[in-house]
Amino acid sequence: MELNITSVNDLEQCAKTMLDYCKDKRVFAFYGEMGAGKTTLIKELCKALQVTDQVNSPTFSIINEYQTADDMVVYHFDFYRIKNEEEAVNIGCMDYFYSGSYCFIEWAEKIHNLLPSDSVKAEIHFINEERIVRITS
Repeated sequence: MELNITSVNDLEQCAKTMLDYCKDKRVFAFYGEMGAGKTTLIKELCKALQVTDQVNSPTFSIINEYQTADDMVVYHFDFYRIKNEEEAVNIGCMDYFYSGSYCFIEWAEKIHNLLPSDSVKAEIHFINEERIVRITS
């Protein structure tokens, strides 16, 4: 599936479409260059899931945990600063990935071999003035 984002106004619908299309999936791996909009899209996904906490990129903490209005937990990872997959394993990422909770992962290419086989791959590309989100599940 491919979604086009031409303005911030498209993000809400993009997030809802992604969640609906991938309704049985819980692990979303995001790929895209710095500034592509990974965090911004994850914020919209969290909004669609009714996250009640403030959503920020966990650039330094590596993982943020958010609560939803119906007491679900959503995990948000940013693996930009890790040096290798062993570091991710040491923080317990596998436990999170197989918890049944939503996991949104920025810089997923850094832990590619650790991702569950049924992860959703969301690639964000710039083409002219718009962002294209390619979703493979």
